[in-house]
Amino acid sequence: MADRGGWWPDGEGEEPGGESEGDDEPKQEEPPSTRPPRGLASRDRPKAASRYSLYVGIAFAALAIIAVINAVRTDEGGIIGADSAADRGWPLPGFAAPDALASLPDDVDANIAQDDCGSDRNPCPADQVRPPACDVEVEGALRVCDYFDRPLAISFWFTRGGDCLPTQNAFARVAERRSDELNFLSVNVLDDRAEVAELVREGGWELPVAHDSDGAVSNVYGVGVCPTVLLAYPGGILHSAEIKPGNFSAAELNAAIDDLLKASMARERAGR
Repeated sequence: MADRGGWWPDGEGEEPGGESEGDDEPKQEEPPSTRPPRGLASRDRPKAASRYSLYVGIAFAALAIIAVINAVRTDEGGIIGADSAADRGWPLPGFAAPDALASLPDDVDANIAQDDCGSDRNPCPADQVRPPACDVEVEGALRVCDYFDRPLAISFWFTRGGDCLPTQNAFARVAERRSDELNFLSVNVLDDRAEVAELVREGGWELPVAHDSDGAVSNVYGVGVCPTVLLAYPGGILHSAEIKPGNFSAAELNAAIDDLLKASMARERAGR
């Protein structure tokens, strides 16, 4: 039998699955800076391109209302997850963001630079050279590219204007049970980092939690709804983006992860 690589769960050919929980908890930018980068900050943040229209039809009207109520601003207005067919196969942008529990200055924000130059000139002007997000080496930084070696689940959440903490609590519990099968990453958007750290400790979350202080990461990803859960193949290629009115239960998250693992296995076998 061919070597499947390091990330595969035990038992190739078996149905991937985690322990589902029956009873879940009750449901309950600023312009780009011209100053030199500080910490994880990057010059000339690219703005997220709208890859599909906001108009998604009458059948999606209820979700559109939720998006208005529980939304963070995206420069182009596109909301990832509104059109699953358009999203699938999208390479996830690189980013490096402060670990919510790290001892870093309050004004350190995320780096979302996708290349090593802040200009389109070739060769790159010396004063426009910058470190790409995935090359940042700063203690206390979480780089999304470091999680691309296996299937990946990312939870975007915030508390200002929305109540998706139940989803984040469920996501953290699922991550504890299934971290041997895939990688998990949580990204908080716009909340105060000290408050986020307190929520992490109170919830006993063990998964890494990145802090997107100014919404740069959510903007480049097109996140506009709380909760948003992204599921990606190894290599950081989007399998699906999950959004919904209300919150996800642990059982729903487990089912979505099962689909991701099945699709990842099929993708790997097809590439052999």
